[in-house]
Amino acid sequence: MPRTSITTTASRKRPVNLTLSESLVTDLKSYTSNLSATAEELLTAYVVEQKKARTSRQQQADQTVACWNALHADVGSFADEHSTL
Repeated sequence: MPRTSITTTASRKRPVNLTLSESLVTDLKSYTSNLSATAEELLTAYVVEQKKARTSRQQQADQTVACWNALHADVGSFADEHSTL
């Protein structure tokens, strides 16, 4: 898996407590000798994925608002014909 970095490789490390089940840790030891590096790599990829999803949702919302505003500018408000003012 290619390493995806959202920070510089020289960034400061900070110890954190992470609780995992014993069976998972035992299984993980057969796949990696450096659990911290593997967890950091996977969490970095997760953050990148979440940022892309958030950006995509924001772009969809912006497009929806632009379309609604264009419709409102051309047609007017649907409530205008029901207004008592």
